[in-house]
Amino acid sequence: MEYLIRFSQSHETFRLPEIQALAELGGIDLKVLYYDPESPYCIVQLPAEEAARFLMSRSILAQSIHEHWGTGDNYEELHEDVKRRTSHLWSKYMQCSFKFSLDIFQGTRSNTNRREIMNSFAYLAFAGEIKMTNPDEEFIIFEHWDFQAVTRKLPAPLKVHFGRFIAKSVRDLIMTFDLKKRGYISTTSMDSELALISANMALAGPGKVFYDPFVGTGSFPVACAKFGALALGSDIDGRSIRGESEKKSLKGNFKQYGLEHLMGEMFASDLTHTPIRKARILDGIICDPPYGVREGLKVLGVRDPIKYGYVIEKGKEFYKNDDFVPPKKPYSFNAMLDDILQFATDRLVDNGRLSFWMPTANDADQAIDVPTHPCMAIVSVCVQVFNKWSRRLITYRRLPDSEIDTDALAQRQERVQANGVTADELNDFRRHYFNAFRTDSAVDQAPDDATPKISA
Repeated sequence: MEYLIRFSQSHETFRLPEIQALAELGGIDLKVLYYDPESPYCIVQLPAEEAARFLMSRSILAQSIHEHWGTGDNYEELHEDVKRRTSHLWSKYMQCSFKFSLDIFQGTRSNTNRREIMNSFAYLAFAGEIKMTNPDEEFIIFEHWDFQAVTRKLPAPLKVHFGRFIAKSVRDLIMTFDLKKRGYISTTSMDSELALISANMALAGPGKVFYDPFVGTGSFPVACAKFGALALGSDIDGRSIRGESEKKSLKGNFKQYGLEHLMGEMFASDLTHTPIRKARILDGIICDPPYGVREGLKVLGVRDPIKYGYVIEKGKEFYKNDDFVPPKKPYSFNAMLDDILQFATDRLVDNGRLSFWMPTANDADQAIDVPTHPCMAIVSVCVQVFNKWSRRLITYRRLPDSEIDTDALAQRQERVQANGVTADELNDFRRHYFNAFRTDSAVDQAPDDATPKISA
């Protein structure tokens, strides 16, 4: 059966990958029949209405789903399509209470026009009571108008659809988990919409174990726990986990939403010094690694262990103190990306997912390539565009060992990481960011105060 998904017109590159991820999570055979990123309407084929309801029980970017009764470039084509497709269904709804609605995207209709459009479906001959509140069935007419159709005074929409309402999505969760209502956040807390979407892309669900190695105030673990997963996390600075008090802490965030029973261990570590053993035990990894813009990237340790060995010895003595701040050394941005992929390779179950956010310049010459690993297959790359830079949500699937290219894996293990000392030498994105994403020749001629006025 065909169904029409009504998306929100936001984060367009995320919408279809989220629905496809949820179909995989639910073991649903989904086929996309019509999709246009410029339109909020998508037509898919699903095995049953229960599958449609499952997708909406998890989707953040969809608004609702409808049994698809017809589509046309105009109303004449739409009516012909409805009659051809669904005449055998009309008797099923003959005595139900019902109502008709219009969903108009980028256009408008007068009340007179609305009544005329609704009356044009009189051939359905429904005999039940018309109820505008809580009817048994709701039938919706969808109109997709061209951009600025009202100001351009366009006479007709680009495309029209008709369908029977099935279910709403859980998009209201965005407000439930809104950071403005959360007890404990920081400047780097991921907003609720993108955190929930990330959890969907990584297939978080009941009975699964998920981990965030850059946990901060816990936006991703909270989102994963909402969908039933046991959430683990770590951070290089344990103070972000402990917070200011029991309420204003990472644990307090879980308690705020009644999810403390799904909060696993939260501990201080980094990817290069982790207590998580190399065992294929994690179902998913979600993270937003630091971009190294506000300050250079760091890992635990000292730059010169021989010269500063006493710092390490002092750390062994005082590390249990609440006010202890472990020593850190510079870290390469590219090395961090490689370490994330290797960490996932060593610890994800077969077909487990890694979803992480990564910044890049919008200029093709300065863009950072999507990192790859022979053991990790790229599932999707979704982009959130800012001014001169963007960030991507990249999702990978851990390949079963039988599917791995062993030659490519051997070549990767022989690769040598580039060395550097300063924050800019270790992080191309940071260097481009503070050069306002200009080319090298333009940087030489630019004034000192020409840094971009954006935050990362």
